[in-house]
Amino acid sequence: MINTASQKKISTNLQIPFGQILWGFVFILCACFAVYSQNVSLSEDQQTLNVGDAKGQEIYSFGKKVIIEKEAKGVLSFGGDIEIRGRVEGDVATIGGNIVQKEGAFIGGDVIVFGGTYRAESQTPLRNEGKETVMLAMFEQELRDFANNPAQILSPSLSWSFLVQRLISILFWFIISLALTTIAPGAISRAVARFRLSALKVFAIGFFGFLLTIFGVIAGLNFLPDYMSAIVGFMAFLLLVFGYVFGRAALQMTIGKILQKNILSEKRQSETSALFIGVIFWTVLLSIPYIWTIALLTLFSASIGLVLTARSTDHSFGK
Repeated sequence: MINTASQKKISTNLQIPFGQILWGFVFILCACFAVYSQNVSLSEDQQTLNVGDAKGQEIYSFGKKVIIEKEAKGVLSFGGDIEIRGRVEGDVATIGGNIVQKEGAFIGGDVIVFGGTYRAESQTPLRNEGKETVMLAMFEQELRDFANNPAQILSPSLSWSFLVQRLISILFWFIISLALTTIAPGAISRAVARFRLSALKVFAIGFFGFLLTIFGVIAGLNFLPDYMSAIVGFMAFLLLVFGYVFGRAALQMTIGKILQKNILSEKRQSETSALFIGVIFWTVLLSIPYIWTIALLTLFSASIGLVLTARSTDHSFGK
């Protein structure tokens, strides 16, 4: 048997110095920050990120201009321009900004620009062979505004263009939903009945199906071969698009039938009026600041749930 003194000695020897470990982590973080701050500095106006010798480091910027003075591994900017004066070994990408490659500068990877332009001052810019340049020059100002004020996506400003967009959305979804109910009235009616009988079940299945689809695409991109990940991504895209269109038409019909019972007389009630009322309801709900995010998640979850819980008879058009 081990006496009490021996047990106390063993327990004392097994004590873990949590305080020292914590201070060690703090020291390492401070050291990393010090090294990073030596390589990357912010201008006095807080609008420009100057990068010195940041070899092996990925540079990320949000709403600021990035200038690569010497070297970096890769650059990604959202809502800001990128100016390459030195050397970037990997990709250079910006969303809502422009990329300028100065004379004598080098870009080893791809150049990707959404909402901006790419310009090289040299007639023969220094690039690795086989690398691509992807450029989509549209919505530059909108993307810049979003980068400077990300909260605006949750609370859109009321303007004439905003109202026109909503009117066009009402017309678009009414035509799409009317076409679906005409081509496949049986499938839509069964989806409406299924949702009204077990809305919570449909929503739960659709929500987990949505999460599994997103995680499946991410896992496919990381672990599957390129052709297999492309197939998985395409199938997931079809599921989301088809599910959203079909499910939104069914939900618009569901809400429309409920509302028209309270606002219209029996003589004026019809499938078309119910559909139109449902389209207006969901369009208005998706236009309310902050609330639209919950409404959109509800639409996606319920729509995918209706597709996943559909029976084989639901695919028989016109029945």
